[in-house]
Amino acid sequence: MPRRAVCPTQAIIPSELYASVAGYAYAELQGTPGMGQTSLAGEAALAISYNGISQAVMMVSPGELEDFVRGFSLGAGLIESIDDIYDIQLSGTGAALRADVQISSRAFWALKQQRRQLAGNSGCGLCGVEALEQALPQLPVLPVSPLPPVAHLHELRQRIAAVQHQARSSGALHAALFVDSDGAIRLCREDIGRHNALDKLIGALKREGLDSSRGFAVVTSRCSLELLHKAVRAGISSLVSLSAPTALTVDWARCQQLNLIHLPHHSAPRVYSPAPAIEESRP
Repeated sequence: MPRRAVCPTQAIIPSELYASVAGYAYAELQGTPGMGQTSLAGEAALAISYNGISQAVMMVSPGELEDFVRGFSLGAGLIESIDDIYDIQLSGTGAALRADVQISSRAFWALKQQRRQLAGNSGCGLCGVEALEQALPQLPVLPVSPLPPVAHLHELRQRIAAVQHQARSSGALHAALFVDSDGAIRLCREDIGRHNALDKLIGALKREGLDSSRGFAVVTSRCSLELLHKAVRAGISSLVSLSAPTALTVDWARCQQLNLIHLPHHSAPRVYSPAPAIEESRP
């Protein structure tokens, strides 16, 4: 049966709000019109507050939200350590959800000092940033780490496709993954937003106590500066992107000593950071 029409603010069962929602009917535009059913990516608005004060509203895929809140808080620089989060309470129905986060007094004081409202959406990672200092922040320089063994990058695209269960059923979902020091994919997090997917991965890494410097993270999306910010703040030493990075991202990766690798479709992995020993000068 096709999925029934539901008002976005109406209360619906949790399974209908997960990362993929089944039973959407569609009509094909062709010489002989056809009809079918498919699954689509779920989406909800998540309002996040810290110690009772509203901070951000983000459009997210409604799975693994506690991981997202942890990763978002750390990746956006709202807290310095995952230990600053004391509790996360999720509530809400339908497409309107809430996360009430209790953080340490130290973190809350710092948050009030840099007070900002983020009107987030799935395509933009810097919505609501009010100053250049927030878009181009001071970041820690990572310890120098060895590059991942090339064998761990072998057929990585195919291995990623095999674990992207939600994307296979609905499409429209980005993924962020963690490959451990043995070359095995330990974690995969998916979301409609590429920033959200990385936030969820960072939150899962911290929750499970995995050393993010022993292995590497992978993003299936465009690798822009905001993703680099999140990776560096989380202590991730190597970041692999299935899409090419921007020039600014490469410059920052070299400055912060983040290993940055692009994995093209049909050629060898390209290491952009650290810089090659002999680099042609740019025009």
